[in-house]
Amino acid sequence: MGRTLLVDIVGLFPDVVAQGLGTSVLGRAQVRGLLAVRAVQLRDYALGRHLSLDDEPYGGGAGMLLRPEPVLRAIRALRRPMSQVVLLAADGARFDQSAAQELAHCDHLILLCGHYEGFDARIRHFVDRTLSLGDFVLSGGEPAALAIVDAVARLRPGVIEPRSLVEESFNHGLLEAPQYTRPPVFQDIAVPPILLSGHHRRIDDHRHAVARKRTGRLRPGGTRGNAARTP
Repeated sequence: MGRTLLVDIVGLFPDVVAQGLGTSVLGRAQVRGLLAVRAVQLRDYALGRHLSLDDEPYGGGAGMLLRPEPVLRAIRALRRPMSQVVLLAADGARFDQSAAQELAHCDHLILLCGHYEGFDARIRHFVDRTLSLGDFVLSGGEPAALAIVDAVARLRPGVIEPRSLVEESFNHGLLEAPQYTRPPVFQDIAVPPILLSGHHRRIDDHRHAVARKRTGRLRPGGTRGNAARTP
């Protein structure tokens, strides 16, 4: 059995993400002890008797910012020697399969979910990397945390059948070739005959050729590379 991946999801609604990870493949991984997800309420690290978390930005502007003190308190309370602290923000490095593979080597992830107008910029000096799902804005970091945990945990040893990871999209820089199942003809659309031939070498060559052509058409710039670390 593989080692346990511990994930601390820190935010205002972390329990929503933790509950969402309790089903299907990742739910079974938790039952088997391969994954442990903890919902960490950022408000537990808030300031003063009013439990202050946010304040107005210096220089003016709409919305509120998460103050750095509660976030740093949470980081210091949760961080271990092998921890990887990840800030989720719209301007982070693009999260991709390479980044998922890197994080899959970690045994403890701390995912910081933003809200309001985001984090005070100074908190970035205390994290290991900043990640984004793409060039769009979410109302909070929890959906991004859910996607990252799903993508990372399935790569951990023992979570899913290793053969299922071999020909996935983004492995070897290619999108996966289209897959088909029964019936052989659906709405007058037939499965490519080569896939019914039983010649495994020819099938592998066909899939590789289709994957290259499909990647060139759908990702003309190539699939994404490694995610950069924050300074």
